[in-house]
Amino acid sequence: MKTTIYSQHFDHTEWLSKLNFYKDELHVLNGRLEEITKKNNHKDFLRDVEHFQNQFMIQEKNIQDLSHVVKASEKMVKNEIAAHPVASDHRKKEVTSKEKDMVESFEKHFNALRVEFKDFAAKWM
Repeated sequence: MKTTIYSQHFDHTEWLSKLNFYKDELHVLNGRLEEITKKNNHKDFLRDVEHFQNQFMIQEKNIQDLSHVVKASEKMVKNEIAAHPVASDHRKKEVTSKEKDMVESFEKHFNALRVEFKDFAAKWM
């Protein structure tokens, strides 16, 4: 698929904004987990707490890795603009959907984790 360089830049900006949102949300979810942990100490509860702590760390790492991929792609776009500034506003370039697929997959998994945590929080509050 071909798209304009500015369209690619827009996508990168949008994805990075989403990833920053999810990073902030992880901070909120961690705070909520700490709050719930202070009120409970049941054996099953503590096993679930460890599960969510691990999942939150994994998602934070996924955000970092995905941000790195998107930023590297954005750097290539900026280099293309710098190399050909006159033609960059109308020239189309072949793109892969790799980053888009990665962001969509991350969002799907993050949203499933969010629902799972919501159910957990409702059970133990």
